[in-house]
Amino acid sequence: MEGAGPAVARQGRERLPGPADRAGATWSDSRVERLLAASACTVLVLIAGMIIFVFSKAWPSFAGNGLSWFGSGGNVDQQLGEIFNSPANPKEYVYELSAWPLLYGTALTTLGAVMIGLVFSLFAAIFIVEFAPPRLNRVLEPVVRLLAAVPSVVYGLIGVLVLVPFVGNHLISPERKESVAFVVQLSGASLLVAVVVLTVMITPIMIAIIVDALRAVPRSWTEGAAALGVNRWRVMWTISVRTARPAIVAAAVLATARALGEAIMLSMVSGSVGFAPNPLDGLTFLVEPTRPLAATIVDNAEGLSVEPFGQTLYAFAAVLLVSSMFLSLAGYAAKQPMRKYGIRP
Repeated sequence: MEGAGPAVARQGRERLPGPADRAGATWSDSRVERLLAASACTVLVLIAGMIIFVFSKAWPSFAGNGLSWFGSGGNVDQQLGEIFNSPANPKEYVYELSAWPLLYGTALTTLGAVMIGLVFSLFAAIFIVEFAPPRLNRVLEPVVRLLAAVPSVVYGLIGVLVLVPFVGNHLISPERKESVAFVVQLSGASLLVAVVVLTVMITPIMIAIIVDALRAVPRSWTEGAAALGVNRWRVMWTISVRTARPAIVAAAVLATARALGEAIMLSMVSGSVGFAPNPLDGLTFLVEPTRPLAATIVDNAEGLSVEPFGQTLYAFAAVLLVSSMFLSLAGYAAKQPMRKYGIRP
């Protein structure tokens, strides 16, 4: 009995389970893991459902045209009008469409903006990381991130109220307007304005990503090169930029995806005409109107209730969806080589 005293005392000193212990038992690691897995699977199911829904709606448009859907021929705006005015009988629905001018306009605006923006973004990021004075840097970075978050409609308003009138009144002469008057009307809303505004819109996104990538380069690498007498510009270009190349490509891919899906702003400043600007027209090519796929969906959204017309718009959405998917995969693949440098992108 005497030996039992210390044991009882020790048991008395042991802490009884409290609310925190019961909560920890309720939210065990395995339970949290299952909850997170269920959340991830829910997201995947929603994405898969969206893809299936869009393609099921878009299939009649693709099936009714075959590969000619991606080709050229005829006036695409007139073709869309005929689809909108299809007879009520499903057997007589009109699906004839050659979407090349819209695809071409999408490629021109997107690639033009990304190529120009990438050059500005790269040099701006190098300046921010290496050459900008601390006081200026404290202003530049918040401004860049603020510009990246500005709604696209704000850029569209600036474009349609400032740039479009300027181009129409000062860059397009009456003679130039008359030279193509029998084909298309030049009003100032054009490929040039669309590319300029889109470039301004996506450049801050690329700058922010490239700045983070350049700062992720190990400082010892650049300091070692500088200790050997290499100037700062050469250090940044040969070491930091080369190391961050996968992230730079990823930034371009993400900006391309943003530009590809832009609708409201491009609908406001591109001219909203299903026309394919012709490089053979010389400088007139830059001020000719166009209309990308996303802007076409916005401009014709009121026709979704008309079944064949709605299916055609879903076909535009399907093309954008597939393009975005390939861009996302390309961005993921581009970031993987950074792992060999010990950097987690």
